[in-house]
Order: sequence, then structure tokens, then C-alpha cells
Amino acid sequence: MRALLVDFSRRASLRDPLAAMCEEAQLTPPQIHAVMWLGQDGPLTMGELATRLGVTEKTITGLVDRLETAGYLVRERDAADRRVVRARLTEHGQAARAEIDRHVDAKLGALLGLLDAADRRDLFRILEKIAALPAAPAAPHVRKP
Repeated sequence: MRALLVDFSRRASLRDPLAAMCEEAQLTPPQIHAVMWLGQDGPLTMGELATRLGVTEKTITGLVDRLETAGYLVRERDAADRRVVRARLTEHGQAARAEIDRHVDAKLGALLGLLDAADRRDLFRILEKIAALPAAPAAPHVRKP
């Protein structure tokens, strides 16, 4: 399985469809993923966004600063608890998210088009099965000396 995944990742045409958007949109992969999450789930607190991206809250602050400066999002304070800050996409951010969606859909369509109908059904069935499993705790990261 590992060898197949490594081989798969070497094929530029099949890599993460978001990666190709980075240069075009002048955004980093975490910034693109932030735009995607905010477009998918609506306004998120800094902590929620950090969790979804797998980064620290300190890191998310800088990322949100840059996206806000570029006009992709705004910060909003919660009316009930002024300590809570949510990031929300602007119209510019929504437009960027729509363009990213179109790009991802095209890449996925091309990839799935390589498979026949039976293989697509099998792939979806397997992915649905994996998605239905409870999340496994993250394995500790072991650094090699």
C-alpha cells in the first residue's frame, strides 16, 4: 500500500488538486485549506480553524492575519462572548473558494474518469466505509536522530 501511495504521489497530474492552485491564487496550501474550510463550514473560531488545519493557535493567527490583509476573510467578535473571534470569508474569499471548488471538481472528474463505473462504485464504497470508522487517535510522532 505504501509503495502504491508513493508511486501515486509522484504523478504530478494526480497530486493534491489544491496544490496546483497555490501558485495561481498566490496562497500557501494552509491558506487554501483555510479558505476551503471556511467556505464549507462557515465562520469558525481561531481554535476550530487551527484544529481543522492541524496547526497551533499561534500559527493560525499569522495565517488569518495574511488572509485578512489580502481581503479573503474578516475577523468578527462573538456578540455573547467578546473573547471569541471568528474568521468569516469575504465576497473575495467566497469567489476564491468557488474557483478552488471548480478546479478540484475538474481534477477529481478527470481522475475518476480513468476508472470504469464498477471501479468508481467500489472506490466510493471503500471510502465511505473508511469515513464511517471512528477516528483513531493520532500516533505519536517519533523523530529520528
